[in-house]
Amino acid sequence: MFDDFKQLKAKVNDTEINFKIRNIHKSCENAILFLHGFPQTHAMWAGIADQFAENYPIICSDLRGYGDSEKPLGVENFTFRHMAEDQLRLMSHLGFEKFHVVGHDRGGRVAHRMALDETDRLKTVTLMDIVPTRLLLSELTTQVAKSYYHWLFLAQPSPFPERLITSDPDYFYESCLLGWGAANLDDFDIEKLREYRKSWENADTIRAMCDDYRAAIEFDWKHDNEDHNRCLDIPTCLMWGKAGAMAKHYDIPETWKKSFTNIHQAPIDGGHFFPDQYPEETVAALSSFIGNKLD
Repeated sequence: MFDDFKQLKAKVNDTEINFKIRNIHKSCENAILFLHGFPQTHAMWAGIADQFAENYPIICSDLRGYGDSEKPLGVENFTFRHMAEDQLRLMSHLGFEKFHVVGHDRGGRVAHRMALDETDRLKTVTLMDIVPTRLLLSELTTQVAKSYYHWLFLAQPSPFPERLITSDPDYFYESCLLGWGAANLDDFDIEKLREYRKSWENADTIRAMCDDYRAAIEFDWKHDNEDHNRCLDIPTCLMWGKAGAMAKHYDIPETWKKSFTNIHQAPIDGGHFFPDQYPEETVAALSSFIGNKLD
């Protein structure tokens, strides 16, 4: 995976962030940052990020708490604001003051917070299979709670969820991929699965992922309430899996119309993990959207 990419780490925002990068010396304002979601790592972008043309840099980063990035202690350290600052400082460290960002799941929520906190730095934003955090938590329906039960389970006080998950991490996290993810295990590349398992079998990662969801309720909800009247004029691509829980329970473009003025829609076959299920279609949609915004 990731031929021609270098694996590096950088200490930014007092947190060591693991990432892979290609074409670091290419045009500085054409860089694309890819951010994964739960319960994955940057490995999810293999076969997608590496399909882009070689005339601009590609960065695939592990969020703090995930993969090989550092896993600080304390729920307060896992807000989307902290995660966003990590990635913004990483891109500054690499010399990219303006760039494109693509985020799936938690990575999409981090990308949204990046757009809110440092709007002028983002050339485009792509959000994959999410609705606004504030909407999901403030207007939680029975159907969404049933599909996305892990939001509430993982947010329970430590060590309750950690102890249950640690008894069989593969069973729990694969149930996420296959349950609300609306996928089959053979939809996932075996090398990627190996990377995901290596990550989620680490006790510190299990704890950090729980803290991520605790922080969403304890901190991010408040942050998003403070910003809920802000509408950003950044070219934005909304992608979602046609068979996923988000598409079943929400009109996804409608949920974002008060947040972004310039929205492009790109529904894809598959469920929540459509990038794993349909990588070629994902690449085509991303290339079409981002390609039109390159300098």
